[in-house]
Amino acid sequence: MAGLLHDVLAEGVKAGASDVHIKEDSPIHYWIAGDLVDYNFVPDSNYLDAVINEMVPAQDHLNQFMKQGDLDLSYVEPDVGRFRVNIHRERGGKCLTMRHVKSKIALAAALHLPPVIDEIAEAERGIIILSGTTGSGKSTTMAAMLQHINEHFTRHIITIEDPIEYEFFDNKSFFEQREVGIDTISFNSALIHALRQDPDVIMVGEMRNRESFDAALQAADTGHLVMSTLHASTAPQTINRLLDFYDREEQDPIREALAINLKAIIAQRLIPKAFGGGVVPGVEIMISNSTVRKLIMENNLEKLQTVIEGSGNEGMQSFNQSLLKFVNDGLITEEDALLKSNNPDQLKMNLKGIFLGSDHGIIG
Repeated sequence: MAGLLHDVLAEGVKAGASDVHIKEDSPIHYWIAGDLVDYNFVPDSNYLDAVINEMVPAQDHLNQFMKQGDLDLSYVEPDVGRFRVNIHRERGGKCLTMRHVKSKIALAAALHLPPVIDEIAEAERGIIILSGTTGSGKSTTMAAMLQHINEHFTRHIITIEDPIEYEFFDNKSFFEQREVGIDTISFNSALIHALRQDPDVIMVGEMRNRESFDAALQAADTGHLVMSTLHASTAPQTINRLLDFYDREEQDPIREALAINLKAIIAQRLIPKAFGGGVVPGVEIMISNSTVRKLIMENNLEKLQTVIEGSGNEGMQSFNQSLLKFVNDGLITEEDALLKSNNPDQLKMNLKGIFLGSDHGIIG
């Protein structure tokens, strides 16, 4: 049976909206290729109450929203698709943010991700972190990596998510997908118990605290591949964010454990395509090699960026190197590349064909 939002969501998906923003007594907006587009409908309080009751049939979840003012869930609209939903209050009114989760999982090549992403996914053990801001495509990239495993390897994969975003169907691999609040009480609990469920790969939707990371380190130490996401802008910043889970006097052994178990960090941000709408993911890739491990152990994290820029032969790349390739391939404009760069002055020179020693990872 079609839900109250069926026409709104169907129209948004048809128009290519990645997100639908719904606010009480305000026009509904679609987020389409970097622009907000109005949908000519203004929901009132009674309408949104009915929508929320339709989406959240469990009374304890409704109680959670009423008490805390926020609720995350997944929602499937028949004949339209799956959405990741956040329900929240704003100035006493109700709001929904709904992200369309495409049912077909795109592989790395279709997403314009470098081929090394698939190679990283093939690791048998260790920790892979995907970092970036909210809405940077981390979940889509991680889904592509899991689907690559699914199509090529016989693995038992457990995902722990809040909420479940992509639905996987067994191919060569066997999936168990657990949703926090429905199938398990918390990320920490599910991650700890996953070690007793004979997995090969454990995907944790988000690394939120030291308990989660402690469990991830334990899983990697015992021969599992752990994949997760973190809110950080660059690969070196991701290391700092993980260490910030711990008091300063605790960080030395954690650095050592991280240096031993880290496989790769993929930091990501989305850039509008130059033509035809849509976005492409600019990615910084740091793969753990002997130099990276040494710098992490010695707490010389400021030198990691130089290693990334100079290790293209090992599959690493900086954001600027990713952006430069996209500009040269005609996928994005120079203007958008400079806006997304964390070192636009360097990128300006690179676009003119000028490269300094530091651009190639030469440590002076």
